[in-house]
Amino acid sequence: MFLGLDLGTSELKALLLSDQHQVIATARAPLTVQRPQPLWSEQDPAAWWQALEAVMDQLHAEQPQALAQLRGIGLSGQMHGATLLDGHDQVLRPAILWNDGRSGAQCEQLTRDVPQLSAITGNLAMPGFTAPKLQWVREHEPETFAKTRRVLLPKDWLRLMLTGEAVSEMSDAAGTLWLDVGRRDWSDVMLTATGLTRAHMPRLVEGSEVSALVKPALCSRWGLPSAVPVAGGAGDNAASAVGMGLVRPGEGFVSLGTSGVVFVSGAAFEPNPAQALHAFCHALPDRWHVMSVMLSAASAVSWATKNLGFENEAALLAAAATLDHGAQGQAPLFLPYLSGERSPHNNPLATGAWVGLRAEHGREHLAYAVAEGVGFGLCDGLHTIPASDPPLRALSLVGGGSRSAWWAQLLADIFGLALTVHQDSESGGAMGAARLAWLATGGGLDTVCVTPPVRHRFEPNTAQSETLRARHARFRALYPALR
Repeated sequence: MFLGLDLGTSELKALLLSDQHQVIATARAPLTVQRPQPLWSEQDPAAWWQALEAVMDQLHAEQPQALAQLRGIGLSGQMHGATLLDGHDQVLRPAILWNDGRSGAQCEQLTRDVPQLSAITGNLAMPGFTAPKLQWVREHEPETFAKTRRVLLPKDWLRLMLTGEAVSEMSDAAGTLWLDVGRRDWSDVMLTATGLTRAHMPRLVEGSEVSALVKPALCSRWGLPSAVPVAGGAGDNAASAVGMGLVRPGEGFVSLGTSGVVFVSGAAFEPNPAQALHAFCHALPDRWHVMSVMLSAASAVSWATKNLGFENEAALLAAAATLDHGAQGQAPLFLPYLSGERSPHNNPLATGAWVGLRAEHGREHLAYAVAEGVGFGLCDGLHTIPASDPPLRALSLVGGGSRSAWWAQLLADIFGLALTVHQDSESGGAMGAARLAWLATGGGLDTVCVTPPVRHRFEPNTAQSETLRARHARFRALYPALR
């Protein structure tokens, strides 16, 4: 039995997995984001621990026998977040999250200070990354920075609480701008640029290696065997890839979560920072991946649901689906940059918009425009990914947005690629974390990283794609026009 813990932005999810690839149980605990100022996005790490306690207490009550047979735990989580600790490992301030946009000036300064930044890290300096956040703290909260003795990513702070050990792994560390991604080691050049040293950083392991053991008191509390190992784990997207078995070159997925991601696995470090594409380590040794990221995907649908008065996201998408082909072509266009944008624009100040509104438009037209706009934003990211060998012919679809067959078909039409939805596709990060625990405790790659059965396959509709290509061209012209 293996346990995956996935610390997302909106919830923490736990998943119990058998060595027969059966999901035995899941548990969830909600999380909220605080935005005390424009561009800011923060969470209190104490809320992460309360969420972890809640899901573990639930599993202990409902699945005591399964927990008693637990062989390993894996961790997955939202990337880039800066959790600052003092010399006693006490949290110094709320964690600054991946979608926080306050550090744009610090990114520019880092780029000037370290001309080789992209060659080392495989990425551009963007406000989402961890290093610029620390530079912001250094400049705007100098007392807090002076007290900082350790910086941990969100899931790695949970590891510290679970095990007492400060450890990270390659896929998540690659999103800090402190990692030499090609060498899979901390970069002294990048650390020095932000006033830090290796002493501030956690120890590094591969995602499929054992990182530490669960504290005895917690094993006793939740009825676990003694000395349960915790795998290195992965950042959320690399974990999703492991959960879907997408670990070989040319395999990838589209994620419709709070953010939107196009992810493709590879066998080499192949950075392309000029187009704001991310090149990160994969969660497995000697493997890398590229990834385009948009900051508002399913979250844009949630925003529109609230502000257009729909009961829930499913109701919004159902309303959008009522438009026929002609009405879709006459709908307004929507720019989904509600929290700025990363790939391909790298602009934390980018803003959203509906363009082309007319009196005859109703909220179903606005709903359609939002779903389509998210698809266009993802397609812009897809176009930044270099041709793979073997070439991309299909992508898996994961995340909460994959529940809508209508939206999945729209995305397939926009991309001009087949999209597959797999069994347990919504388990992504938590499933991948559990599989990494399995690998860390002796499981073989071909046994563990299998691709789940396909539940649905969406082939692109050629006739629909022609109309969408024309609308996408208009969409792409809007960002430079409105910037």
